[in-house]
Amino acid sequence: MSQDTIVVDDDGAVAPNLPPDPSRRFWIGATCAVGGVAGAATALPFVSTFAPSERAKAAGAPVEVDIGDLAPGQMRTVEWRGKPVWIIRRTDEQLAALKGLDGQMADPGSERPGYTPEYAKNEYRSRKPDVLVTVGICTHLGCSPTPRFAMGAQPSLPSDWAGGFICPCHGSTFDMAGRVYKNKPAPDNLEVPPYQYLSDTRIIVGVDEDNKA
Repeated sequence: MSQDTIVVDDDGAVAPNLPPDPSRRFWIGATCAVGGVAGAATALPFVSTFAPSERAKAAGAPVEVDIGDLAPGQMRTVEWRGKPVWIIRRTDEQLAALKGLDGQMADPGSERPGYTPEYAKNEYRSRKPDVLVTVGICTHLGCSPTPRFAMGAQPSLPSDWAGGFICPCHGSTFDMAGRVYKNKPAPDNLEVPPYQYLSDTRIIVGVDEDNKA
């Protein structure tokens, strides 16, 4: 299972000398294809008795990730249950900026059910302040947002942008904690999957105190 480290350049974009994030390409492509297959899908009965394939079982298994070499400002992508999971080591500047954004967020305390486990219901939405673990899928229609970590004015972003993500499909924006801004198409914050630390430098995605995969 691949684990890709993405370095974000000064403009907030993925550095061109690194391989693109295959999970993000897949999710954008899958979303674009939804409209074309929706009609056909309604003509087929849903079969719930199929046993999952070995590949499907493997995709749903917990994923261990070494983050010891993940530098501040970098993002690593792993696949869990067929979804891209982002692991981001935030900089001190990015963490400091979160404190002044509550008034701009649709759900600043992550109180809406289903997207944030109890241990991530804090200002950082994470177990440890510097490392964010979140599912890289917009809660609107399933596109994968684009990292825009650089602060300040950028195309399609406000002049006081504090770093975060923008969805390329319908323009929803999220801060560096994965919280969605007010008055955007996405109804909820980015999902925080179950995860826990195995050591200071290793985490496991898909397992926590309440989720024994």
